[in-house]
Amino acid sequence: MWMMPRRSVIRTLLATGLAAYGMAMTVSAGARDLSLQEAVVQAQHETDGRVLSVQTLNVGKRKVYRIKLLTRDGRVKVIQVAADQ
Repeated sequence: MWMMPRRSVIRTLLATGLAAYGMAMTVSAGARDLSLQEAVVQAQHETDGRVLSVQTLNVGKRKVYRIKLLTRDGRVKVIQVAADQ
């Protein structure tokens, strides 16, 4: 029976462990809350508007950003962005 050299086994285990660690970090990074600045950028991108005001609201246990924008055609638009995206 062929046996893998000890260094190869250690490298394989190390690589597998690092890959698992990286996947865990990706999952936890995806679970982070959106910052206020990120929510504002998202709202501006969606409407191509100028920010008039921003509020952080707690709806139950969720954090929501309420962003009021002035659109290019002069209308006021209110967008709510959930922080837990």
